[in-house]
Amino acid sequence: MEELSHWIDGARVAGKSGRFADVYNPAIGEVQARVPLASKDEMDDAVARAAKAQRAWGATNPQKRARVMMEAVRLINRDMDKLAEKLSSEHGKTFVDAKGDVQRGLEVIEFCIGAPHLLKGEFTDSAGPGIDMYSMRQPLGVVAGITPFNFPAMIPLWKMGPALAGGNAMILKPSERDPSVPLMLAEIFQEAGLPDGVLQVVNGDKDAVDAILDSPVIQAVGFVGSTPIAHYIYHRAAETGKRAQCFGGAKNHMIIMPDADMDQAADALVGAGYGAAGERCMAISVAVPVGEGTAEALRERLVPKIEALKVGPYTAGDDVDYGPVVTQAAKENILRLVESGVAQGAELVVDGRGFKLQGYENGFFVGPHLFDHVKPEMDIYRTEIFGPVLSMVRAASYEEAIGLAMDHEYGNGTAIFTRDGDAARDFAHRINIGMVGINVPIPVPLAYHTFGGWKKSGFGDLNQHGPDAFKFYTRTKTVTSRWPSGIKEGAAFNFKAMD
Repeated sequence: MEELSHWIDGARVAGKSGRFADVYNPAIGEVQARVPLASKDEMDDAVARAAKAQRAWGATNPQKRARVMMEAVRLINRDMDKLAEKLSSEHGKTFVDAKGDVQRGLEVIEFCIGAPHLLKGEFTDSAGPGIDMYSMRQPLGVVAGITPFNFPAMIPLWKMGPALAGGNAMILKPSERDPSVPLMLAEIFQEAGLPDGVLQVVNGDKDAVDAILDSPVIQAVGFVGSTPIAHYIYHRAAETGKRAQCFGGAKNHMIIMPDADMDQAADALVGAGYGAAGERCMAISVAVPVGEGTAEALRERLVPKIEALKVGPYTAGDDVDYGPVVTQAAKENILRLVESGVAQGAELVVDGRGFKLQGYENGFFVGPHLFDHVKPEMDIYRTEIFGPVLSMVRAASYEEAIGLAMDHEYGNGTAIFTRDGDAARDFAHRINIGMVGINVPIPVPLAYHTFGGWKKSGFGDLNQHGPDAFKFYTRTKTVTSRWPSGIKEGAAFNFKAMD
């Protein structure tokens, strides 16, 4: 069995705590590796080493830092298949989906090649007599990223790229469920020219998270995961004076208007609802058809598509639509929520509870489920299931449909399918949700825009990637400058205009 490590000062380092977590192959339900769980002392040591390395890195000019990003892009493309293979074996998602995971992270690193432009300050000539005023963006120092299991390449890259390009050192605490790809990415950045110690990958559990939050050296923390933990980290970070951007759960609604292309809407729902076994914060888990006719037409198209989904291991290649969920505990939680939906009166139209895959009976596979006539008070509507379960909530009108999405406690993503430009425009302007799709089922912004949810899906003022990321990982210093030219004045004891 493989024993994984931490990445400290540019090398793999064995854990010292004596505590480990099992890393499974979800397709066969067997342990394939052990990952060390860092102690507070190990985390503190990694942070101290990062702080020492950051001084020179922060003083490196932005163009040289951007060249490291440029080389990292080349190397990640070189190792794309290797990264995706390892990612699939630990997470369970299909090989094609795993490559997409890496690719969407890579796009943020490509954006970070433009760091010299994004880090420019502002200048005002002659703000007063002989006075110039200018601002500069400077790194925070040591920052931390705490990333989830469902995107073990993409979200670490979203955190690492802007933080490192901005001149910071980063402590990355990836999920202990699938930690190998972040370690591989650290090796790639090392090969790309990143100095030792500037990126530390420290594996761990809550002890490691609390050590990050308690560290007086770490200046900012970025987190993606469940809402309760996002809320916990955000408040703990505030107590210790850290910047924080913490992104939590989701319950993404897709509204289907009567004029929508029903075949297009059905295809979108199947891909967005069941891709990656539903383990996406941007998955569509609630379909809201407007009107009974719309609901019946949508259901008629959805059922055969869902029943035809192919579930299997990533090794089956293109013959698989989605793979297993990440752990046995995740599988049990999904099926528990399915049972609650049945008990609370929802109609289980497609029942995946009895799904078995020959030869993979111990794998963490969950068959696809479709509920209809779901009500807002039901657990399957209120809770983020994070599995291959789609709920239909029938709305009598557009106003009722938009109200469902607006009243839900989560506000990560949403979509509307319609041919009516006025309805789409009204939806985009009124909806209190951070990311909106118009005839686009998973509205994940590209790297040069910003990603983030509202309400209980996001805590903090600045979002991930795009210009917001560079604002988050740097702080502004403003300088007012005057050079003596033989003019003498008396002392000034009050503020006055510079004109």
